[in-house]
Amino acid sequence: VQLQASGGGLVQAGGSLRLSCAASGLRFSTYTWEWFRQAPGKEREFVASITLTSGRTDYADSVKGRFTISRDNVKNTVYLQMNSLAPEDTAVYYCAAPSEYSRRVVNPHDIKYWGQGTQVTVSS
Repeated sequence: VQLQASGGGLVQAGGSLRLSCAASGLRFSTYTWEWFRQAPGKEREFVASITLTSGRTDYADSVKGRFTISRDNVKNTVYLQMNSLAPEDTAVYYCAAPSEYSRRVVNPHDIKYWGQGTQVTVSS
């Protein structure tokens, strides 16, 4: 299984970035897909999820209204559109998936597959 994340970079506060995560080696459509992030000196935290069936989305309170998660079951790719970025959004962002057919999870210990991470840096 490979999860290849991309799209990170340096952006000014108020700007936008779109992260992508291309998955291979598994049946993409049978997984809930998630994004986590980890800032320096902090624990990895849940950011957003999108379920495998209804496409229901959930967000951490800190990003609600600014970030949008989406999935393309044809391209086997999950996206995270990030708008109105703030310095506190600076972190390494990871795409992730729990076990097949699983509901969303918010505890990193319950994740089965991790992408390699992509750095997002927001300057003030």
